[in-house]
Amino acid sequence: MPASVIAATGLFTPEQSISNAELVEAYNAWAEAENARNADAIAAGEVDALTPSSAEFIEKASGIKRRFVMDKAGVLDPQRMAPRLEPRSNDELSVLAEMAVKAARQAIAAWGKDVSEIGAVLCAASNMQRAYPAMAIEVQQALGIEGFAFDMNVACSSATFGLKTAADFIASGSVKAVLMVNPEVCSAHLNFTDRDSHFIFGDVATAVIIESADSAGPGGWDILGTRLKTVFSNNIRNNFGFLNRTEADTSAPPPSSSDAAGGQTDKLFVQQGRKVFKEVVPMVAEMIVDHAGDLDIDPTGLKRLWLHQANINMNDLIARRVLGRDPEPGENVIILDDYANTSSAGSIIAFHLHHDGFDPGDTGLICSFGAGYSAGTVFVRKRP
Repeated sequence: MPASVIAATGLFTPEQSISNAELVEAYNAWAEAENARNADAIAAGEVDALTPSSAEFIEKASGIKRRFVMDKAGVLDPQRMAPRLEPRSNDELSVLAEMAVKAARQAIAAWGKDVSEIGAVLCAASNMQRAYPAMAIEVQQALGIEGFAFDMNVACSSATFGLKTAADFIASGSVKAVLMVNPEVCSAHLNFTDRDSHFIFGDVATAVIIESADSAGPGGWDILGTRLKTVFSNNIRNNFGFLNRTEADTSAPPPSSSDAAGGQTDKLFVQQGRKVFKEVVPMVAEMIVDHAGDLDIDPTGLKRLWLHQANINMNDLIARRVLGRDPEPGENVIILDDYANTSSAGSIIAFHLHHDGFDPGDTGLICSFGAGYSAGTVFVRKRP
């Protein structure tokens, strides 16, 4: 069966970014107004006063210093605390598709081949902006690609699940090449009024072209093995969906941030962070080591780790368990200080920006993990 190669990658980064200081200023203004509005209830002990946030707290808790977003003004407006993205007509390219197309065009240019050689498009992301038509089909049409396309959602692990799906299509002989895109407008499902999570996410889009080794030119990365794992957990969840409109006491649209604080936070991103840390780190580290062993790869000899960019403390601990030591500078790639958590795109951003310095035969790992729980490992080797 044909082996698969990661032939090219692309990255779209929004023009606007928000520093921790800017985010904290907006949150604290909102929290101060909420405390004033609830002053009597707070004094009576019926409501807890909201605690201010700080840039120092955010960086210590996560390693994040800033994040890119599609709309800065709406997020930083204490009266709104959510991005403002204007609706588009059905004849216009949708927001997610536009982001994906920009990343894809960069990947296609780096690949240097015609899109007629691509047989499938996968849109693998944590939140699709609509149920149908599939975002992947819209991207396919915008790029003039034949074949087939579909969406897939495995939250933050979507990209590694997409890489395996693409490799399986190639191995089966269904297609010669696959375009996978990961557009993420994470700011739209984040509750910016939640002190414990308002700083986590950023917006971005990535793209990867996977092709058959039989037709691949020089360079790129051999995919040595892929593995997926899921374990059900409610510790990371988002309950927004079309069935919300069938509930007697809720309306169809997702709540604004101020409404979310009034009791509908489950319609936005919610997590039990400490439980996630405690349960996911050992699961992922063990999965990496076991998969490496089955591929006859020494995990302590991996030249680079491109892990999901959720939290610097999680990534540091996973890297130490896999490598059996503290990582050397550059071995465990961290980009979340600039990009924050970009869900499915994080490990691909890390790979795209920091794959230099490899000699043919050197090995590395692309790994993602997140809600579900879900996790994916993709071991790669630099080609001549």
